Amino acid sequence: MPVVDQIAAEYADRVDFVAPAWKSSFEATAARAAELFQSGEIMWGLDEDEQIFELYGVPYQPVTVLIAADDTVVEAWAGLRDEAEIRAALDDLIGLTG
Repeated sequence: MPVVDQIAAEYADRVDFVAPAWKSSFEATAARAAELFQSGEIMWGLDEDEQIFELYGVPYQPVTVLIAADDTVVEAWAGLRDEAEIRAALDDLIGLTG
């Protein structure tokens, strides 16, 4: 997640980063978010009733979903990706929407 946090800081003027958590307490989620998202560019929250995960068909974490400004799911993947792959996916997203 440090890679995502670094990328979020660099793309903050073009992309919103949101990190919902589930199956946790608010306190535990806040502590983990403070540890992982030090740039302050990633919005986080606790999806207590798992509506976000259900909406996007996410059965487990980590999962990344790229959503265009018109709420279209452009790409989704399970697991982690390296920095170059994440940047390429974001650049493609920006090219589609920008």
